[in-house]
Parts: sequence; C-alpha cells; structure tokens
Amino acid sequence: MQDQVLKVGLIGLGNMGRNHLRVLSMLKGFELAFVADADAEVAVKTGEAHGIPGVVDPTPLLAGVDAVVICTPTVTHADYIRLAAAHVKNIFVEKPLAATLDEAHEVAVFAKEKGLNIQVGFIERFNPAVQALKMVLDKTERVISLDFTRTNKVSSRITDVDVVTDLMIHDIDLALYLNGPAQSVAAHGFAHGSMIDFASALITHENGQFSRIQASRVTDKKIRQIEGTCVDMFVDCDLLRKEILINRQSETRDSGSLPYAISAIQEAVAVPPQEALLTELQAFMASCRQPAAGLVPGVDAGVDAMKICAQIQAAVQA
Repeated sequence: MQDQVLKVGLIGLGNMGRNHLRVLSMLKGFELAFVADADAEVAVKTGEAHGIPGVVDPTPLLAGVDAVVICTPTVTHADYIRLAAAHVKNIFVEKPLAATLDEAHEVAVFAKEKGLNIQVGFIERFNPAVQALKMVLDKTERVISLDFTRTNKVSSRITDVDVVTDLMIHDIDLALYLNGPAQSVAAHGFAHGSMIDFASALITHENGQFSRIQASRVTDKKIRQIEGTCVDMFVDCDLLRKEILINRQSETRDSGSLPYAISAIQEAVAVPPQEALLTELQAFMASCRQPAAGLVPGVDAGVDAMKICAQIQAAVQA
C-alpha cells in the first residue's frame, strides 16, 4: 500500500465535510470514491459534480475503499465508525470521537479489538502556528502555564453539542499535547438550561505545569489565542493570524566598565503558510500506508480529551 493510490469515501457533507471534500479532491495519493450524506439531494448533486456515487447509505460502497472520512453530527460518530469498521481499517473521524465519554470508551475498546487505524480530527495540532509554538516551548527552560482562549458566536448548525465539546475540546487536546497528561481539573461556566455556552477550566498537569482554558459561544468576536508563560519568556500565539511573538526577560550585561540593562526583547517567529486540514489529511494518508502510534491523534487522544470534557461539564452543571 506504500505507493498505490488509496480510495477514500467521505461521509457527511456539512460545513466541515465540504472542507474535507475540497482537500480530498486535490490531494495526491487519495482517490475520492464516493460521498454520502443524510440529505439525498446534497449527496446526489455532490456526487454528480465529482463524477462519483453520491448516496444516503454508504454501506454497499464501503468494501471498495481503503479509508473512510466521517464528518457527520457528533451523535452519529460511534455508529458510523462501527459501520465502516465492517469493511475498512483506516478511519478518520472529526472531533469529538463520540458524543459521550462512555461511548468514546466503547469505541476505543472496539477499535483495539478490531485493529482499527483511527485518527481523530484535532485539526489544531496541524496548525502551523501550533507546530512552531511547540518547537519554541520545547526549547524553553520551563513552561509554567499555557493560557488558551477560543470564542465564537454559536452557529445554527451546532445543535447537538455544547461549547465544551464543540470548541473547548480543541484546546483541551492542545493542552494535553503541549503540557502532558492531566492530574486534576477545576472549572466553572455559564449554561442556558443544559447547554453550556461559556466555560473556563484550570488543568494541573502531572509535570506541575498549568493550562488555563476559556471557551465561549456567547460573544460575536472570534478569538483563537495561546499565551505561554515560561521562566525565561512570554509567548503570544495567534492561531487565526498564524503569528507568534516571543517576549524575553530583560537582562543585564557587563560592558567592561559598567553593567547595562536590555529590556523589551521581542522576537517574531516565522510560521510557514500551510493549511492545517491539508497537513492533517496528509498525516492520515501516511498513517493509512504505515500506521505509527503517537504520530497522529488516535482513539487514546480522543478518549483523553473526552475525560477532561466530562469533568468540566460536571463542574459547570453542579
């Protein structure tokens, strides 16, 4: 399978599904074999536009593909994973892995029993700004705390999940990715009935580092920000603009006669202009050819993020 073109089926043609469609259609190494959607008209029209079958039920077509990409509503993720797994080992599923923590655990057990190669769509890991930030943090003396802010007005298309599993889960995954396993979680927030629209959490990590995460669907302002406090620098990372600024500690130097201070040392980090979704799907394609645990976010990452989500939701609703 190293050099052959991989046939892939796309299930779900909503906003994110259409983004995947765009990238899959131009990605060398993948051949789009079919599209599927609950809306028959959308499925048929999209299929006709790409010269491939467009269906509501993908079951009869699964045996003819090497991989499946699932971009359906969250509550259907587990069912589609099980459906695809009857014929396909390589499965990409948009985040979150499943609708609930219990369901995520069930999927993880099922995936390991079946030997599935599942990648969860934590796209921010593939944001070039995050990749550049990770290299900066890996070189610092010590990270004290990372602050994540993610805000966006609630979309009419999101009706099945709250802000924690819709937006905050991206930064929960990044916190675990950048700061390591969690030791404890504290949280508060605001809910309309049972739907949480604002949440703020503090994660204490096993290595003693902290992650402060805030997510909101209340405000119209769109923010995607990570700020890092380190013993030797402060890092400001804008995920939307893909910009990183490093503010280093002031320092004192000896000129030979009298010492003098240098302050406000600011550096801009070059971030390559890459599309995160393209890089993410290239990583999925590589894992289809040669699965490598840990190089892409798999079911364990999906479950770990859902564990934190469940703790935050419980704290907010308490």
